[in-house]
Amino acid sequence: MSINADRKKEIIKDFATVEGDTGSPEVQVAVLTERIKNLTEHFKDHKKDNHSRQGLLKLVNQRRKVLDYIKSRNESRYEDLIKRLGLRR
Repeated sequence: MSINADRKKEIIKDFATVEGDTGSPEVQVAVLTERIKNLTEHFKDHKKDNHSRQGLLKLVNQRRKVLDYIKSRNESRYEDLIKRLGLRR
């Protein structure tokens, strides 16, 4: 359900705006998206895991807030990010 360290480093490298960037909104959204995908796969086997489902909803809300922040600052960065991640909206 969580991301292993190698996969997280790969995501950070792909979405970092500068070398060593780990906290930019793009990186945060990419890491959250990976965690959401992992939890979604988890729920295909464990349909009654409501405790983890609550955590999934929190992750989705957190990602939405960061995406709204990016959109308010720079619309083109937002559009580029959702295309790269394959998100709707």
